[in-house]
Amino acid sequence: MTTTNRAILLVEDNEDDVFLMRRALRGAHVVNPLHVVEDGQQAIDYLAGNGAFADREAHPMPAIVFLDLKLPYVSGHEVLAWIRRQKELETLVVIVLTSSNEPSDLNRCYALGANSYLVKPPTPEQLDDLTKAFKWYWLEYNHFDES
Repeated sequence: MTTTNRAILLVEDNEDDVFLMRRALRGAHVVNPLHVVEDGQQAIDYLAGNGAFADREAHPMPAIVFLDLKLPYVSGHEVLAWIRRQKELETLVVIVLTSSNEPSDLNRCYALGANSYLVKPPTPEQLDDLTKAFKWYWLEYNHFDES
């Protein structure tokens, strides 16, 4: 299935990181619509279609979620665990994108069902490289569930 029209959800509370990610995605020529939520509870509400996110035209179900771990209200670990408990989200691609390079975080995320675990690069140029690799693997080569 082509993913060029499928949304990407970025769960990130740091405005600077959101800016850098938008810039990197544009630089990699990723044309997928990017939706951003700022905390773990908003991520759950978005994915469940609750409240302000009920309109699926305005807030479509994403093909891929970039998930930070250190979030207000509900942590990234808790969001990931919630996602994997939802039958309708069992094939949703979740890429953890975090500043943590702690082995315990990495192991916990994979145990909870993360598809990938990426440590945020220290420079914008390295984020650009990482985003280009993401585009080729996840949007060009990888095959997605049609549902």
